[in-house]
Amino acid sequence: VQLQASGGGLVEAGGSLRLSCAASGRTFSRDTMAWFRQRPGKEREFVAGIFRSYGREYYADSVKGRFTISRDNAKNIVYLQMNSLTPEDTAVYECAASSRAILSSMTSPNPYDYWGQGTLVTVSS
Repeated sequence: VQLQASGGGLVEAGGSLRLSCAASGRTFSRDTMAWFRQRPGKEREFVAGIFRSYGREYYADSVKGRFTISRDNAKNIVYLQMNSLTPEDTAVYECAASSRAILSSMTSPNPYDYWGQGTLVTVSS
């Protein structure tokens, strides 16, 4: 079972990027899928998640209105569309999957059993 994140890179402030997380080894269509990030010198933090197969989306306040998470269950891929990027969005972004997360726990990294390797997003000012 593997999650492969991609799509990171260098972008100017105000620009956009789309991250992808391709899952393999089993279907993740019923899992809660999420993106976390770790900014330089800071703890890992929740960015966005999509709860199980219900499709409900949740966002950190810092990205609400700018980022959109989506999933393509047929392809076993989760996306994170990031718009209006700022230098504060510079981080390593990781995707994660959980079959046991509940609503109250999905913003914590604890219930996530599978993690991608991370993709670096750098936003220049």
